[in-house]
Amino acid sequence: MPQRMRLSAITLDCPDPLALAAFYRQATALEPHPKSDVDFAGLNREDGLFIGFQRVDRYRAPSWPGQSVPQQLHLCFEVEGDLEEAEARLLELGAGRLNHQPHAPRALILTDPAGHPFCITKG
Repeated sequence: MPQRMRLSAITLDCPDPLALAAFYRQATALEPHPKSDVDFAGLNREDGLFIGFQRVDRYRAPSWPGQSVPQQLHLCFEVEGDLEEAEARLLELGAGRLNHQPHAPRALILTDPAGHPFCITKG
């Protein structure tokens, strides 16, 4: 039987790690990693999951749903309460809303300030 693995970290490429970490911190209330800096920033979840943000020179945002620049990964978040209220809050924080919404109204697809697509669903 294969050994079990537990996901411990997810890292996103971006042009500004501190700014993207600040967006996700406001969106999720996760704690900032104490060694975050201009080249690599992170957030810690209580169960040990780490979300990292690493600076990439000449970063190009994904073009989802098109594939001229593939999305490379897709984060999904469950939200408590009203989905539209959560969307409005995230848009105020700097998220973008895509026109292509294949799973609305049960899931909405937004982009973070660096252009990574992510979903919000009702928890």
